Amino acid sequence: MSRRRMDGRSGASAGLLCDIQTPISTEPMESVYELTGELGRGKFAVVKRCVDKATGKVFAAKFIRKRRRGRDCRAEVTHEMAVLEMSRSNARVVNLVAAYETDHDIILVLEYAAGGEIFDHCVSDELLPETQITRLIRQTLEGVHQLHQNNLVHLDLKPQNILLTSLSPLGDIKIVDFGLARKLGSVGELREILGTPEYVAPEILNYEPITTATDLWSVGVIAYMLVTGESPFAGDDKQETFLNVSQVSVDYSRDAFSRVSELAVDFIRKLLVKAPEDRPSAAECLSHPWLWQLCLSPDSVAIIRERISGSKWGAPSEDPEDKENFLESPHVKRFRFEETASAEFC
Repeated sequence: MSRRRMDGRSGASAGLLCDIQTPISTEPMESVYELTGELGRGKFAVVKRCVDKATGKVFAAKFIRKRRRGRDCRAEVTHEMAVLEMSRSNARVVNLVAAYETDHDIILVLEYAAGGEIFDHCVSDELLPETQITRLIRQTLEGVHQLHQNNLVHLDLKPQNILLTSLSPLGDIKIVDFGLARKLGSVGELREILGTPEYVAPEILNYEPITTATDLWSVGVIAYMLVTGESPFAGDDKQETFLNVSQVSVDYSRDAFSRVSELAVDFIRKLLVKAPEDRPSAAECLSHPWLWQLCLSPDSVAIIRERISGSKWGAPSEDPEDKENFLESPHVKRFRFEETASAEFC
């Protein structure tokens, strides 16, 4: 489960937090927890299942290397801990329970999400019904909205970083992996080249200022993947993927959206726009009728759409070229599992 990411080093300290309240113990974590297996592995971290010996409660232990490519990365780990601490009141973010340190690693003991990644539901032969998808997107937006209220941006939102508390019945979401998260407003404009290729927003590729809207682009990508089972920007290689993102080359063909509601398409279209200022905020997204259509009567949905017609949730553009792409485009971008797993910015 390799999850490589690009991480530009220029300005790496910008937006990093350094104050933490959680003590980092140098005692062996095995004195408190029993390690029972590996859950996932990235380039610089391994996540293992562990059980509290006293209570039997299950947690996830994230082993993060203190040195990467010969560089001391303790500051980045401290920052990740600080972000998790700031998010303790956020029900949609995984909880930090404890921290340990060894010669080579800092270990974060985290809340365990037994349902796995929502990515599994993006690539399943049987996609989730929209009733479930809208619930997961609503919860993701709730979590993102609370992060943004604290001027925090995640910057690596993707289906692999959104976990479920249970699989059957389908549980609630928990956002994880805050290694690339940043605090906005502390050092002026934030510009960094970082993220995961298929989910990164155009402003990242163009080295333009990062804002909360950067996360909303990723929410649009996640929604697209959940309703279609396809990746909107995946190319045959990284360069083609970057070009698709920078040109906002999205396939809205009927092959991809044959079983997707009109409101779902509208939701996605409004998020996958190049100009960050034209994307709705997380709070505005939560008012979109797609997220509530199955809880409301058709008349209620129509009224809601009329009320927001002058906002960023207005009716889609009738641009002929765009319409032609929606109706006739034969090309459908499928997941490219090997390339996606190994994609890394250089």
